[in-house]
Amino acid sequence: MTDTPQPSRPLRVLAAMSGGVDSAVAAARAAEAGHDVTGVHLALSANPQSFRTGARGCCTIEDSRDARRAADVIGIPFYVWDLADRFREDVVEDFVAEYEAGRTPNPCLRCNEKIKFAALLDKALALGFDAVCTGHYAKVVLREDGTRELHRASDMAKDQSYVLGVLDDRQLAHAMFPLGDTVTTKEEIRAEAERRGLAVAKKPDSHDICFIADGDTRGFLANRLGRAEGDIVDESGAKVGTHEGAYGFTIGQRKGLRIGTPAPDGKPRYVLDISPVTNTVTVGPAAALDVTALTAIRPRWCGAAPEGPGTYTAQLRAHGGETEVTAEPVDGELRVRFTEPVRGVAPGQAIVLYDGTRVVGSATIATTVRSTEPATTS
Repeated sequence: MTDTPQPSRPLRVLAAMSGGVDSAVAAARAAEAGHDVTGVHLALSANPQSFRTGARGCCTIEDSRDARRAADVIGIPFYVWDLADRFREDVVEDFVAEYEAGRTPNPCLRCNEKIKFAALLDKALALGFDAVCTGHYAKVVLREDGTRELHRASDMAKDQSYVLGVLDDRQLAHAMFPLGDTVTTKEEIRAEAERRGLAVAKKPDSHDICFIADGDTRGFLANRLGRAEGDIVDESGAKVGTHEGAYGFTIGQRKGLRIGTPAPDGKPRYVLDISPVTNTVTVGPAAALDVTALTAIRPRWCGAAPEGPGTYTAQLRAHGGETEVTAEPVDGELRVRFTEPVRGVAPGQAIVLYDGTRVVGSATIATTVRSTEPATTS
């Protein structure tokens, strides 16, 4: 098993260029490797007239122009594709609906699944391209039998395989991540961009949620869903405060609770449960967040689905660490048990399974079992 070798023939590659430094360097490396590269910027915002504020965002007019300038320097054709309607339906509306239902979604993971490696890849293949290239830090490894695996990037500090855990066999066969083997600092990537004459070399990284430019998720949801005052209660059901919308909270949240009544033990309280039906937020001690098992739905496998139970490591957040688990697909779901309890696990989040550095697959957390509850997950 080796890293994907240089193909015997140049590939027709569609390079997704966000306007940032990583995707620009990835496109440049693909072109330098001899591939026939075309750059494309995805117009995902219905109102791209607004320019970036700080370092947030990745779909403004400024980003489009930065991507075009980078393509000109690399010497490749460049186009802008309008996927704003698809993005709104598959990512933004899904994000709002998940929060409204009391869950905590990951829009970046959904964007990779529905936009970059579904809508974009399908269109690319229909136009005769062989692969889609992005600036993600991950690796596609070619096995001796011709199948491909998704692995963590060589540099764990920059690894982005978590948000790619939704890719299936077909998508991996047409995915190219030229930065996956890079064991360098971000400053060295910027230095490479500068050597190549790319003006985005010093451009700040985008972060947070691209369609919430000011970073105010609660305000964004309030504008979409309206304010709905409800109760904040403790584990006994006693009211300890009020809120303006249960959608503004996530499991494990500590800050921003605005509870006037102190806990009996004087220790901080955390969000334990969110009930959209009663518009109630339940808070309690940190120990009550300990999760021992979970059930996840809509599993997507980066290769063949596992047969029977197995031992893996799991990642629960894009920038989180790994934890040991046993997991098994059962009746279209994924049943997971943690070797040691973990905290802050919320329905709606993605759980991504790893076998060493290999990404086995991902699923969306539906229910959890806490250490204070009987373990019904098997």
